[in-house]
Amino acid sequence: MTIKVRFAYLIFISLFLCACGGGSRAPVADVDPGTPLAGCDGSCADTPTSLSVSDVEGVIARAVAEAQARNVAATFAVADRVGNVLAVFRMNGAATSVTIRSPGGGVDGGLEGVNIIPDSLAAIAKAVTGAYLSTEGNAFSSRTASQIVQDHFNPLDNQQAAGPLFGVQFSQLPCSDLSARYGGGAPDAGPYRSPLGLSADPGGIPLYKAGTPVGGVGVISDALYSFDRDISDVDIDDDELIAVAGTSGLAAPAERRANRIAVDGRTLRFSDGTEADLLADPNAAASFASINNVAGALVAVSGYSAASVSAGVAFGQAASGIRPDALDFPGLDAFVLVDSANVERFRPIAGTDGAMALAAAEVLEILSRALQVANRSRAQIRQPVNTPARVTISVVDSNGVILGIVRSRDAPVFGIDVSLQKARTATFFSSANAAASLNSVPAATYLNGGLVVLRKEPLSQYVTATQNFLGLPTALTDGAFAFSDRAGGNLSRPYFPDGVTGNPAGPFSKPAGQWSPFSTGLQVDLAYNAIIHHVGFVLGAVVADVPANCTGVDGFDNGFALAGVIAELANGTQIFPGSVPIYRGGTLIGGIGVSGDGVDQDDMIAFLGVHEAAQQLGGFSNAATQIRADNLTALGTRLRYINCPATPYITSDEQNVCEGK
Repeated sequence: MTIKVRFAYLIFISLFLCACGGGSRAPVADVDPGTPLAGCDGSCADTPTSLSVSDVEGVIARAVAEAQARNVAATFAVADRVGNVLAVFRMNGAATSVTIRSPGGGVDGGLEGVNIIPDSLAAIAKAVTGAYLSTEGNAFSSRTASQIVQDHFNPLDNQQAAGPLFGVQFSQLPCSDLSARYGGGAPDAGPYRSPLGLSADPGGIPLYKAGTPVGGVGVISDALYSFDRDISDVDIDDDELIAVAGTSGLAAPAERRANRIAVDGRTLRFSDGTEADLLADPNAAASFASINNVAGALVAVSGYSAASVSAGVAFGQAASGIRPDALDFPGLDAFVLVDSANVERFRPIAGTDGAMALAAAEVLEILSRALQVANRSRAQIRQPVNTPARVTISVVDSNGVILGIVRSRDAPVFGIDVSLQKARTATFFSSANAAASLNSVPAATYLNGGLVVLRKEPLSQYVTATQNFLGLPTALTDGAFAFSDRAGGNLSRPYFPDGVTGNPAGPFSKPAGQWSPFSTGLQVDLAYNAIIHHVGFVLGAVVADVPANCTGVDGFDNGFALAGVIAELANGTQIFPGSVPIYRGGTLIGGIGVSGDGVDQDDMIAFLGVHEAAQQLGGFSNAATQIRADNLTALGTRLRYINCPATPYITSDEQNVCEGK
């Protein structure tokens, strides 16, 4: 079990925090693991840069040695950078299921209290989180994720807005129509799904080779899938320290770790533990061959891996599913998604929504202009400073159909699914169909621990709450207002205006006291039954896996039947900034979503991408100013639409770049 050692600090918690071991040692400075940076700023990955079978076996062997030294039994997962699960290993005596629960309990909705989650799924989600959040410019862990998804940033700072990536945990979902699914063969083109989305439970840490990320390791030993509520202390966390042991020799460069990166003046967290806190010498760990089928065994996980060890794929190469563009974006250092045959998945195409639809040439121009904005913009969450923003950009039509996706070099993998969620979310809530669609979706059937119904939560409640909250009986029914993800995010916070404890909740959110990172409100309720369906499949209780759509799945008590599927939200919704809808005249024709390098940058790249493309081609535009959601007020506070950085460009001191557009 986790033991917390608390320190009283007389300085702000945004100072660098490092691990404490043994209960008496003062925090120590970063120790560079010796991984060379070689000037890596997004260009270091090459064909040989990937995890080998011996690398994966070494990670597991070192992690097992530390778990044994701590007298705990754990389950481990290793994933490559695009989410191929390369191995899952369970020690003898490890718990085979985990409970999802917030620290202190008290929340009885959403995924809170669900106790049938296989241990393997928790370990995989942690490994994928470490891999997906990290790049050559930043190394983030599941502890970093914990800090940036809570109701305040920093957590427990009761007068601060929610975390900058509030809601990102419900991305990469197993029901996503974008993410690849394991087919039983060797590691292949990703990005792959995560069984529980992104994890905020410490114990998921990225793996690096020569300055470039090659994957992640995830550890679960305490049968509890949770998050760190209080970051004013330093935790001695078994899961995290076992993961640290596993990364020895493949650790993230110190200069790139989250605790070297600040957001809104607050330093991020990476790990509360270092190698100095380990109880076993990683270099003296027994070989994998000597512990396999002795200390534990490899396990097969339905939908993710066989009971074997595989080598990972090299990121940025066709085999990974992400490679350089060769057709549509000359001179922009663009990367695209491809399938296992190296065929592009999302080249620009025309919209499917009638005579006003976006043409393929318009989609190409929007993507190109947005990528150009990113290339000249200063990254917010990358090292070294003054490197360009690295993002993924998605464009959809009003039916939610993907019209095109393009990426910057070395953009984080999590941003692929998130950029699509953002584009679809902005488009959906700006449409005239939102209310009717939400009213037709099956209720979220909450579990009372195991397969017992706690209660059913109708999605229609969020429509009624929004109309009452805005004082607008036609809200979500007539498409009269354009909603960005920043605006929708305002309505999705447990405090409105965002951040001030004691304020009422937004209409898309659970109220304070019933909100948690596992029970956010509309966002999780739309996908709740689909997540449980997938858990049932992994457990062998359901024959077929969850469909490639996160909405319209009924509860387990109704056999997970499909009804009221919302095609426009096939991979779920997102509730942090970085998207705007697109119009032709007064007609909604789609949306753009951007994710990867700071939420204000995401907002700006989306908004200016559409604006500059419209200036070049004409015929479409951002929403007219009079219909943008920032014309709406609630509780005397105006919603926000976009927020652009003041002086965002690397080679220019231009300010207020979005003003008047």
